[in-house]
Amino acid sequence: MHGAGNDMIILDLRDAQDPSRELCKYLANRHKGIGADMVLGVKAARNPSSVASFDIWTAQGESSRQCGNGARCVAAWLVRAGLTEASEFTLDSPSGTHRVRVMEDGNYQISMGAPNFSPAAIPVFGFDQAQSAYQLELAGQHLVCSAVSMGNPHAVIEAERDQYEIPAVGSALQNSGYFSPDVNVGFVQLQSRNRIKLKVYEFGAGETLACGSGACAAVAVLARAGRVDRSVDVELPGGTLEVTWESDLSAMYLSGPAEFVFDGELAHAVV
Repeated sequence: MHGAGNDMIILDLRDAQDPSRELCKYLANRHKGIGADMVLGVKAARNPSSVASFDIWTAQGESSRQCGNGARCVAAWLVRAGLTEASEFTLDSPSGTHRVRVMEDGNYQISMGAPNFSPAAIPVFGFDQAQSAYQLELAGQHLVCSAVSMGNPHAVIEAERDQYEIPAVGSALQNSGYFSPDVNVGFVQLQSRNRIKLKVYEFGAGETLACGSGACAAVAVLARAGRVDRSVDVELPGGTLEVTWESDLSAMYLSGPAEFVFDGELAHAVV
């Protein structure tokens, strides 16, 4: 499946064990496997009120806590599988419980929780207080970024067109020591008060066509600074997502497509 080009493998794990790191890497390999940014496994619900739960692994087999595009894809999978007929329901991820709404245009909206700007929660190392802009020294160069947790860590850099070499800066920031290595690095361009452009260098996947939690992170940073409205279209290389954030204390909502590409069956262990 994919959400705005952010592609993922959905595994039905209701009667199966978790995939090994080696299996995730094999399946996600774009030359020798299926190819994907992320691997998600659907499981029984953790909360009695939820339809199901899911776990997340990167293309390198590392556990992850949040995937907004993946959550919408799991929701669409559950609807297609007949596990719910409701237009609104909840599902559980490693970062919490999410409300889902099936929209009239066929898209899905999912609650992403409230952004957390605390350095300890993100985490950002070497800072006791949240900063609107973190001044960092990176490989001999001065870099300014914002940071926020959406259940997973994000660094957000405001950039003009092609100002940065995204893989080089993203990888350097992940290995800088300022953040944990699983930080996702977003490069955002402000278009208007209700539209931004975004590219994201994701942990475990590199530069992706879309990142749902990254879209929320970018909007959270800009909205908190009063630079965008509370409903923003986020234009990513793979498509456009809509992020809504009513107030600084409320949950963010992410809306966008969830598309099926193909179905298959893993008949035996391949690694």
